[in-house]
Amino acid sequence: MPLSEEKCNICPKECGVDRSRVCGFCKVKSGNNTVIISKAMLHFGEEPVISGTRGSGAVFFGGCNLGCVFCQNYKISSGGIGKEISLNELGDIFLRLQDKGAHNINLVTGTHFVPQIAAVLEKIKPQLNIPVVFNCGGYEKVQTLKMLEGLADIYLPDIKYYDSAIAERYSNVKNYFETASAALEEMLRQRGRYIIENDLMKSGVIVRHLILPNCYKDSIKIFTELEKYKDSILISLMRQYFPSGKAADYPEINRRLTTFEYRKVLDNCVKLGFEGFTQEKGCDNDEMTPDFDNENIKEF
Repeated sequence: MPLSEEKCNICPKECGVDRSRVCGFCKVKSGNNTVIISKAMLHFGEEPVISGTRGSGAVFFGGCNLGCVFCQNYKISSGGIGKEISLNELGDIFLRLQDKGAHNINLVTGTHFVPQIAAVLEKIKPQLNIPVVFNCGGYEKVQTLKMLEGLADIYLPDIKYYDSAIAERYSNVKNYFETASAALEEMLRQRGRYIIENDLMKSGVIVRHLILPNCYKDSIKIFTELEKYKDSILISLMRQYFPSGKAADYPEINRRLTTFEYRKVLDNCVKLGFEGFTQEKGCDNDEMTPDFDNENIKEF
């Protein structure tokens, strides 16, 4: 089936609404020639091979195709913070970030705008001499990812869940791991084993995972399943969870992660032979969360 925003099937939710008229599950509407962005900035809070010394050129898109109750970017994923801009404006933002010294163009939560992003990149890719990062929640359609082939250099999916019941409870999606696994296969088909030059990632896949309270056993299952990719991917094991969004409505995750929980997952990843990145204790706060407001969309 062709991808369409008129009966939207861009993401696996396939909510089928006309997004030029009403919001989809992603909480945004837009025309074929516009996107919603909530921030554009040099971002220093990503993995070292992404942020480098000069920062990642992050463009945060409004809305999200997941409904995570604990979202740390709730203001933009569900709160309506963002402005509609044209595709020409989006391309100009990419080029200005490059001019400011960004090590890459980092497309944060752009799944529901992939057709527009692909159109912009097809036009300006020859002018970019830095990689393009597709930074997403892992819940992607293979058909949609194919639109980014040759345009996205680095894939940065946050693979969140193994257990379908947990995915449905906290993100309102079904068949999460099966969908994310197929998406990861496509990302690896496109980019292959990661390439790092001068301490910066040029191509490949980093799989992020945010460990949730009371869910470390689910995290272990994820990496057990991903072991077969350990020679091709890097992993980023995140301990930055803190209760945000609507987490207070879910008592079992309405607390910070314990050192025991993080170490159980980390020790398992070391045992399995993964390489990648960890986070230090004390990062479970909003210090690295950008200040999202409609008055300061273009910070740079």
